[in-house]
Amino acid sequence: MHIRSQKDFASGIMFVLIGLGFAYVATTYPMGTPAKMGPGYFPFWLGIVLAMIGAIVTMTSMSKKGESDKLAKWDWVSVLWVTGSVVLFGLVLKPMGLVVSLALLVFISAMASHEFHWKGTVVNIVIMNLIAYVAFIWGLKLQFQVWPSFLTP
Repeated sequence: MHIRSQKDFASGIMFVLIGLGFAYVATTYPMGTPAKMGPGYFPFWLGIVLAMIGAIVTMTSMSKKGESDKLAKWDWVSVLWVTGSVVLFGLVLKPMGLVVSLALLVFISAMASHEFHWKGTVVNIVIMNLIAYVAFIWGLKLQFQVWPSFLTP
């Protein structure tokens, strides 16, 4: 067996692991039946389907008909910028509110790009904040802080 497409092989293994992980965690919830689904039913089967798709992608990566490619070297600095921005978002959401924490998330994760431009990032921050506000505050009526705690009465 020879891996012709390293990208497909790696993504297939990732899908299998994530799918099996979701399916395993879903077993900790009541499953129910197909007629009366419990909270674990849908995530369990979604995880199984994702694992099966991953297995198919992994197997096709070894096909003689497929394209041959190599997995690129990871840019660890960019990975750390993006991961750090998500962690920071989670830490500052409650004290700083949605608008500021989302602005920090977008700005810091944009710095991971080798083509970073602050004007495009500011436009992205405004658009993302508008979408998040409309979707989560107006649409879903979620109750979390929008502005920093020191600005709200």
